[in-house]
Amino acid sequence: MTEAQTFYEEIGGFETFRRIVARFYEGVADDEVLRPLYPDEDLGPAEERFLLFLVQYWGGPTTYSERRGHPRLRMRHAPFPVDQQARDRWLSHFRAALDSVDLTPEQDAQFWAYVTHAATFMINTPG
Repeated sequence: MTEAQTFYEEIGGFETFRRIVARFYEGVADDEVLRPLYPDEDLGPAEERFLLFLVQYWGGPTTYSERRGHPRLRMRHAPFPVDQQARDRWLSHFRAALDSVDLTPEQDAQFWAYVTHAATFMINTPG
């Protein structure tokens, strides 16, 4: 990766992120532990927010903040009980999503390290 290139650009830009997030939500849609954490009948709005967040986090357009302000991840997730089981299920779907795109081992490791940390940080319920 050159200094001028962001991780977003390096892994293929918006289309790669869109594919990752779409694959992730395919798993969430049928997950009996995670699906109840998404109050909307349609997962589309959550999928779009997550896509825009990841795009911005990794150096792409700042559409997420322009629409929603600061991410405030813990605050936004506080109303939903996130325990170790939910974290583990979330990560299993994200692992499948990362495996569905063509990343180098280094890119995969960087992305995986971030989501693993973030998922653990969201735990707000013992169990």
